[in-house]
Amino acid sequence: MKITFIRKKFIVLLCASFILSSCVTKKEIVYFQNAKSFETIVDTDTFKTTLKIGDIISIYVSTLDQTVTQPYNIVMQTGMGAGQMIDYLIDVDGNIDYPVLGKIKLMGLTVDEAKELFKNKFEDGQLLRDPVIILRVLNFRVTVAGEVRSPGVYPVSGERVTILEALGLAGDLTIKGRRDNVLVVRDFNGTKTYTRVDLTSKEVFNSPVYYLTQNDYIYVEPNNSSVSGASGDLRIATIISITSFILTTALIFVTRN
Repeated sequence: MKITFIRKKFIVLLCASFILSSCVTKKEIVYFQNAKSFETIVDTDTFKTTLKIGDIISIYVSTLDQTVTQPYNIVMQTGMGAGQMIDYLIDVDGNIDYPVLGKIKLMGLTVDEAKELFKNKFEDGQLLRDPVIILRVLNFRVTVAGEVRSPGVYPVSGERVTILEALGLAGDLTIKGRRDNVLVVRDFNGTKTYTRVDLTSKEVFNSPVYYLTQNDYIYVEPNNSSVSGASGDLRIATIISITSFILTTALIFVTRN
């Protein structure tokens, strides 16, 4: 009876120490901790998304005379009488192959700059008068992975999205996510950059990756308690098994004697 009590007490102590070691503190999970009450932060960022290699874009041209725009608004038949505007892929050289105008370099331009480029080409070549250009990036998406509630690839309907909005789309970080070291991987036409973001500080709003670009990858790593908990589970299971074996053997030995 005494040995059984000692065994149970030992296991309880092990479990208690494990639970205490796996707890997270308020400092590890609260966002924007150094932001003061009624403090004002002025957003001076003039960030605009630029077009990249691999972007898929749609371009619609409109004028008062719709018949003259038909060569530029090519519709692809999809069956059953329906049609869909064709889209354009920015190739490895940063160009698209556009009807009548031919090769047009768009890589590095903002959406507004690209629209202005098309307008100038139409007007300078006396092809169209006062054209209205509607240009959209069709494959603007970001990937959120790691310790978030719903990791995945999320499409963006607008022209820009913040890292906070992207994490919101993924259901926010789990309690196990490390908030002070979120990684953003960005591709600049074949060159990848790696930037760390601290969500516990208000300085996140000044980060160069606060506004995301298409195909950015956000990774939330597990915090220390999660890592130690995962490894601790194995250690505790091993210790409990060994302890149980020793105490059971000792109990058998005492019982027989």
